[in-house]
Amino acid sequence: MPPDTSRFIKTLSRKRIIYSPLAAIIKEDDQILNMKLIYLPAIFACIIQNGNTQALKKSEAVILNGHYVYYEIYGKGEPLLLLHGYTLSTKSWEPFVEEYSKNYEVYLVDLQGHGKSGAFKENLSIKSVAKDVDALIKYLNLKNIHAVGYSYGGDVLFQLALMHPGIIKSMISIGACGIWQAKQFPELIEFFSFNNIRNLSWMYDHQPNENQIRLILEQFPNYDIVMSDEEIRSIGTNTLIVLGDKDDSVPLENVLRVKKNIPHSYLWILPNTGHGAHNENKEEFVKKSYAFFQGQWADK
Repeated sequence: MPPDTSRFIKTLSRKRIIYSPLAAIIKEDDQILNMKLIYLPAIFACIIQNGNTQALKKSEAVILNGHYVYYEIYGKGEPLLLLHGYTLSTKSWEPFVEEYSKNYEVYLVDLQGHGKSGAFKENLSIKSVAKDVDALIKYLNLKNIHAVGYSYGGDVLFQLALMHPGIIKSMISIGACGIWQAKQFPELIEFFSFNNIRNLSWMYDHQPNENQIRLILEQFPNYDIVMSDEEIRSIGTNTLIVLGDKDDSVPLENVLRVKKNIPHSYLWILPNTGHGAHNENKEEFVKKSYAFFQGQWADK
């Protein structure tokens, strides 16, 4: 799925370019070696984000499938996994933690190549990222999880549902349907390149250095994930696809194909909304996501 294209739509050189606040953190080799020392588990720590105090129960970086995977835990209740968009990190979900942690044990994960997890050491593979998340779920001994995935994170959830049937009780995919190929969007490949770094300044808010920004952008053209109809029909998870009606980066025909073939699926299209539908409609999104997790969409 494309990067976060939620804030602005700009025309550059008469080309329609989707502009967004993407963020990624990719650790250099020496940083990875020190990661165990830097990101030791933090039990019952507190952080302050956007004026709210949120109880951080635990944070840790573990080695899974040869990759460092960083995660944080908040709250108490059924497990809720929140996966960020491409070039984002766990930070992107912090505004949602306070509300979700009231009723769920919330897990924020830095996906492969991002945040405090290890840097990309091979070409981007959504399936490989999903394998890391699956390994983390097994490491944490989680069962029957709820999950929300934004863009990149949404595509990862579809792959996770395929490789580990039954592990996800219900999932919400925002701006993603499990099918996306960067090569079909040359204007995005051009825009999300280091040559255009002057227009990607938001990334510095989340990245520790330019090298990590460069690595993320170098991998973007390798973003390629597809599913056959047979694979889609095999997904038994209750699935809600959330899409902004102004999000041209997600082909509607792919969304409708996935919606048609997943037995228990729902589609929510938000008016006057772009790629980051949950960010643009936070209060409504949280309310409806709660209803979905509690099974209130079953008869809709």
